[in-house]
Amino acid sequence: MKYSLLTGLLLAFVLVGCRPSQKITRINPNTTTDLSGKWNDTDARLVAEEMITDALSKPWLNQFNRNNQKPPVVIVGRVRNESMEHIETEVFTKELERSFVNSGEISVVASSEERADIRDERLDQQANASYETTKKLGQELGADFMLIGNINSIVDEAVDSRTLAVFYTVNLEFVNIQTNQKVWIGNKKIKKFIERRNYRGMP
Repeated sequence: MKYSLLTGLLLAFVLVGCRPSQKITRINPNTTTDLSGKWNDTDARLVAEEMITDALSKPWLNQFNRNNQKPPVVIVGRVRNESMEHIETEVFTKELERSFVNSGEISVVASSEERADIRDERLDQQANASYETTKKLGQELGADFMLIGNINSIVDEAVDSRTLAVFYTVNLEFVNIQTNQKVWIGNKKIKKFIERRNYRGMP
């Protein structure tokens, strides 16, 4: 009995002692980190930065302002992930929204998912909020353009699987909701060359 107990304690001690250590370091969010070679936060940031600059500098914006004497109203639609990886497109579409709103040149309204909760709250106010503070129905700001797009990728892998090239292309478009006219098309390409090493870290 004592032998079994001693063996169990010794085994538990060995298992605890063999657990891998873990070190966590806070780094600048803008630091480029490529651990797996897959799509990551750096890629999302590069896409957002280039698309924002391009969208705000193209003729469609000045033309709309000149013809309507007001900033265009935009709603974010679907940005489809058609690549072979899991990519959370909202990471960079939210960055686009933030920059558009803060620029003062483009107004942004809530997406279809976001406005469902807002509409529920507005309906609830009709029965439960005071008359003075109840928000009216049918007063939403209609969007002039919808942002849509897609992400695609091509993987070219060597026969021995030790090297591969991954090519991403991101397309975003502003489409006039009334006429279906595409007034802006943005494109960002990213290409990565990945070299895999064996478990010893040797070539």
